[in-house]
Amino acid sequence: MFNIFKKTPVAEESPTIKTVSEVTVDDLIAPHAKLNFAERLKQSLTKTRKQFGSQLAGLFGGGKIDADVYEELETILLTSDVGVNATQNLLADLKNRVKRQSLDDTAQLKVALKEALSDLLTPLQKPLVTSAHKPYVIMLAGVNGAGKTTTIGKLAHAFQAEGKSVLIAAGDTFRAAAREQLQIWGERNNVHVVSQTSGDAAAVMFDAINSARAKNIDIVLADTAGRLPTQMHLMDEIAKVKRVMDKSLPGAPHEVLLVLDANTGQNAVNQVKTFDDALGVTGLVLSKLDGTAKGGVIAAIAEARPIPIRYIGIGEAIDDLRPFNAKEFIDAMFD
Repeated sequence: MFNIFKKTPVAEESPTIKTVSEVTVDDLIAPHAKLNFAERLKQSLTKTRKQFGSQLAGLFGGGKIDADVYEELETILLTSDVGVNATQNLLADLKNRVKRQSLDDTAQLKVALKEALSDLLTPLQKPLVTSAHKPYVIMLAGVNGAGKTTTIGKLAHAFQAEGKSVLIAAGDTFRAAAREQLQIWGERNNVHVVSQTSGDAAAVMFDAINSARAKNIDIVLADTAGRLPTQMHLMDEIAKVKRVMDKSLPGAPHEVLLVLDANTGQNAVNQVKTFDDALGVTGLVLSKLDGTAKGGVIAAIAEARPIPIRYIGIGEAIDDLRPFNAKEFIDAMFD
């Protein structure tokens, strides 16, 4: 017999999956809405802290400062991608502090190391100021996959939050996907995107700058094609694009931002050197810090080529790109 009292199972409602173009700015902000930035930074640097901070915790638990302590600390710094030169200089700085301050316990060494790192990284803490020119032209460079497109979208959102008007120049004419991604970011932020399918990046920059001047736009975000530092002939093409921008608007670009993927570790240092030699990089964006245990690479960059770190990216949310703060970063690595 049929049991007329048997309940008919209620079909579970399938979650609605949005396409990339359907994702809104609110969707991208929501995941971290209840956390302040310091908490989000600490959360995002979990992998780095486990690699770096947890090892230091054992080393700085108390005891005599001796050669073995320095040797272990050297190993920890190197495995955290601080780099050979930065590690050697930090150790030399620490030994001077120990002698000068008459430190004798490893617990005191932790404070000294944080102070040494602060002296190294604080000079890189120089927020970007865009009020000097209108339009203020920001050229973004970096290898494919570093996060340039996402960074542009997040920068557009940040500048609009400051009340500035923004225009995007889709200068990566080699990748159709790059143009499409920028169009999506433009739609999300209600920002006009200048693009061409001709493959002439210089022409895109020329049109974008002239359009910005005509429309009284505050900020131009100019994307460029991804380049490997070893592809010197392609690096020369980016340098040519930069010269065309200067002809379109004398003094442009006013900022050359190099976007670096923190997951690449020491390779990021080589990218900084090569792109800086070719373009004269004025600022860095360190992206994807939430996915790496190699956050110490910031110290390696500071030692090798102390270019200001304008922004760090600590997640996928649209407001997870923030100006670099040395103290917050160091605290998040240790504690």
